[in-house]
Formats: sequence, structure tokens, C-alpha cells
Amino acid sequence: MKFRSTLKPIFLSAGAFLFFAAAAAAQTPATSLLVVEKAGTQLAIVDPVSLKILAQAPAGPDPHEVVASPDGKLAYISNYGGPQSALHTISVVDLVAQQALPPIDMGVLHGAHGLFFAADGKLYFTAEVNKVIGRYDPASQQIDWVLGIGQDRTHMVWVSPAMDTIVTSNVTSSTISFIDHPAPPAPPGMGSAPPPGANGAAGAPPRPAGGPPNGPRNRLWEVTNIPVGKGSEGFDLSPDGKELWTGAAYDNNVSIIDYAAKKVIATVPISVRGANRLKFTPDGKFVLITGSSAPQPGTTTPTPDLIVLDTTTRAEVKQFNLGGAAGGILMDPSGTRAFVSVTGANKVVVIDLKTLAASAEIAPLGQPDGLDWAVRK
Repeated sequence: MKFRSTLKPIFLSAGAFLFFAAAAAAQTPATSLLVVEKAGTQLAIVDPVSLKILAQAPAGPDPHEVVASPDGKLAYISNYGGPQSALHTISVVDLVAQQALPPIDMGVLHGAHGLFFAADGKLYFTAEVNKVIGRYDPASQQIDWVLGIGQDRTHMVWVSPAMDTIVTSNVTSSTISFIDHPAPPAPPGMGSAPPPGANGAAGAPPRPAGGPPNGPRNRLWEVTNIPVGKGSEGFDLSPDGKELWTGAAYDNNVSIIDYAAKKVIATVPISVRGANRLKFTPDGKFVLITGSSAPQPGTTTPTPDLIVLDTTTRAEVKQFNLGGAAGGILMDPSGTRAFVSVTGANKVVVIDLKTLAASAEIAPLGQPDGLDWAVRK
């Protein structure tokens, strides 16, 4: 299968041109905060210092997640449409020109959601309707690899720096999938250990970047589906690489997975309902989890829409009521701030990670959700 996207600027009507020219008056900074606005079907480009919205560009129908290209010049936005979606595009925005480019047509793949740029410089994505993960090559402008997972609502995706493991969350199946690229078998006479210098040997150089299709064609991926709480979608790997945590929307708990052993080692109850996203702080001391703020059954008191857990004690240390259902979480690489999309309140709230207090807001925004950094090189 070959799918092409010719990246040429979209021509706008005179009125639309004037609108977007005005919105693009402020130049995109070298480091910018990207915010998906679902209600406005647009991408907001924000100055992370002044917290001002500098520009907004069309992001296609039902935008959910966003990821910046490694050079920080383009943004890719998934056009979701739900688990029975007819949508088959990933939108593209030129962050320098602050304008939309033609979307990537995924052809028969529908319901793009999770997005991740891996070490090979290619864009990995999920297609929920087809129960697959795929890979888009910006150089050739083609989808050059697709792998079926066989799990329902394959939602978020992450690729290890060594390109040997892919992780997805599967919301309806209530599983986390580890998709591993095993080291090649040892040659005859070498026993179980690979020869010196071979891929996988201690001290050996990493496998060449390039992803799944670059190895031998008969080399298989091994899929391990780990049962977790019902409705688990947001997940994150601890900074030390030892644990993967995921929050369950329907069971109101967090499953903690031993990354090496690929098994759940603990299940922690949480007060947030409808757990949506989960992120470690850069120092690994805390985990932030967003949720719906829906009241407990039989009450009218809203539950927290953001909580903070201590990763050592696994106890809640802070609860927030930010004013509505919360979604995307993005950590400042400096480790001082977290940005939280409060979708139900049309704002992004900045959390001071030293004091664990809300310190600022970015508003107004139209149902903000996915967040990412764009660092121009």
C-alpha cells in the first residue's frame, strides 16, 4: 500500500486569508506550545513564556492529538472521529508559516488517534477502526508499514528509543500491548548468546534506526497483551524506564506494569473518575492523572479532574478541581511546570511542580485536548 500527501499550502478565500494573516501576525518562537482545540477544529500556537496565543490554524475534523516534527517546523494532528470513525486523515500544519497544509490521506485506515515521532524520524500512529498501528515516512510522504494488533480501540502509541519495542493502549479490550522486535537467534554453535558485537549483545551498538521494515522480512514482532483496568488509555513510562503506569477510566485505578517483566505488579485506587491521561514528572517523583470531574454516584459534588500521586508511596498527595473535564498533560522539560488541558472549561492550566499549585491559565481555547512542544532546529 502506498499513500501520498503532497505538502503544498492550502489556498484560502480572501476573507479567510485576512483572518489567518491577522492570527499569524506574531512569529512562532523557536520553542512553542501546541494546543489542539477540538471545538474550534484548529491548532493554537502558544508562547510558553508569555502564555499568549500567537496564532491558530485549521486542524481538520475532530482533532485530538498533536505531535511536532523533529525539526519543529510541522505539526501533525490526528483526525479521530471516534471508534466507528469514517475519517481517514492526519492533518498537517506549517508552524513557521502558521498555515494548514494538505492532510495525509490514510486511505482505508480510519480513526487515527495516537501519534508519536520515533528515533527513525518517522511518524507512528494508531488507527482505531482497523485495530492497527501504522508508520508514515515524511521523506517519501508514504505510509510504509502497518501492523495489526487485534485489540479493540488501539488508542495511544509509544516507541522505544532503541526502536525495539512499541507500546499501545487498547481502551475497549482493556489491555496494554507490548510489541517487541526480538534480537535475531544465535548462529549455530554459538549457544543462546549472540556473538560479540551482534545486536542485543552487551556493549554492542544499537540496531540501526529505520524501524520494522528495515530488518529481514521474516523477522517477526512478538505481541504481549497485558490485562489492565477497564477503559485504560493514557499511559507513561517512568523516567528510569522500569515501570509503565496506566489509568483506567471505568475502574478508577492505576495499573503499574513492570516494563522488563511485562506484568502488572500493583493496582492503585484513585479518586479521579474517567481517567484520561497520565504523565510522570521529569524527576520521576510524581504522576499526574486527569479525569472527568463527574460526581460520585448519588452525589452532586464534583470529583477531582486532576490528581497527583507520589511514585514512591503511590498515595495521592494533591487533588485539583480545575473547572471541568481535563485531558492532555504536557511536562515542561525544565521540570518546573506541567500544562493541563481543561477541556470542559476551555482553558489550559499551568501547574507549578514545586508547589503543586495552579499558577496560570491560557484562555480562551475551544475545548483544548492534545498538547506538544515544537522546538525548531
